[in-house]
Amino acid sequence: MKEVIKPKVKTLAIGESFTTKEMNGKKDKFLPEHSSNIESVIFIHEGECILFINEKEIVMKPGDAFTIPPFIKHQFKGITDFKGIHFMPTEIEFEFFN
Repeated sequence: MKEVIKPKVKTLAIGESFTTKEMNGKKDKFLPEHSSNIESVIFIHEGECILFINEKEIVMKPGDAFTIPPFIKHQFKGITDFKGIHFMPTEIEFEFFN
């Protein structure tokens, strides 16, 4: 059984149109599977993780970015402890599945 943890999230900036948050994941732990109503971008700046999306496993390392399409379920798992920056429209809404 996979262990799902709630990520530590820190708001870095809030503007009129965009919000920027830092999320922290742990080695060998999954973050909750979720989707959103608007596309957003994740940028990994420390550690490594796997992004599970569209039946693919994408290894992400520092400097990697990925645009998450709207209404697509996705999930992260830490290969190591990791930190990512999430750039999202301020009006984004999330749906969580676990």
